[in-house]
Amino acid sequence: MAAAISALIAFLLSVTASMGLLALAGLQIPMGTAYAVWAGIGAAATAIIGVAFYAEPMSIVRGLLIAGLIGCIVGLKALG
Repeated sequence: MAAAISALIAFLLSVTASMGLLALAGLQIPMGTAYAVWAGIGAAATAIIGVAFYAEPMSIVRGLLIAGLIGCIVGLKALG
């Protein structure tokens, strides 16, 4: 039960921080770009965490797709 409560608290803090950082980014760059970068970082991080901590398979194609996603995030930020 304590582990579930800890996980819930960590989740709520993470969501709050994430939304706050998205709002700050929206003040500096267009909101569409900010949201695309925010979502892309979340997707890439989730995939990497899955491989690193949950024994999800990492193939060459999956690695290239994650690298492509990160490349697109950098491109959007650079153009934003």
